[in-house]
Amino acid sequence: MRRVWVVLISLALLVASPGLADADAYTRPAGNQKYIDALIARGLSQRGVPFAYGGGNANGPSLGNPSSPDPAPAAAIPGSTAPLLPAAPVVPAAPQVAAPGLLGSPTVPAAPVQQIVGFDASGLMVYSYAGVGVKLPRTSGEQYNAGQKVLPAQALPGDLIFYGPDGSQSVAMFLGNSQMLETTDTGVTVSPVRTNNMAPYLVRIIQ
Repeated sequence: MRRVWVVLISLALLVASPGLADADAYTRPAGNQKYIDALIARGLSQRGVPFAYGGGNANGPSLGNPSSPDPAPAAAIPGSTAPLLPAAPVVPAAPQVAAPGLLGSPTVPAAPVQQIVGFDASGLMVYSYAGVGVKLPRTSGEQYNAGQKVLPAQALPGDLIFYGPDGSQSVAMFLGNSQMLETTDTGVTVSPVRTNNMAPYLVRIIQ
């Protein structure tokens, strides 16, 4: 009977745990904090870079790919200090000209298509972690299974926050103080943490 009460009390405490990082019982090893600081700084350096579905890799923003995310890039060298890239511009694609018609129809140049150089949510995480030599999978669903799962109440800066079933819809980086780094429709930004549609666990890549 006593064991049942212990389980019930533990469950009640778990349900009552408020917010992110309000009940953290884990202290990160001091030697790992430099990596966390570096990956957060690398991510924050991209604030203002536009959203591009499928955009971003270990080297920085890239042309979006509406059909699928970019393949996973090669891992950065541990301890490397790759230069941080400035916000990438919107570049027009080269106009395509239709082939001449067979029956004397005129050649009509195609209107230029705007292609965006930027990040999607998982691409930004790949870039941020590559700066400290960590190769993340390319999609948020794969990233959700890439590290140690932790409860929201145990969140530490650098942990990844996921949205949707099994983290399949989006990912952001917890910064502390109820803030996160994410890619929105308007670009890379710092936002208050949203709990709506949040996956039940965060993922810790660096202990």
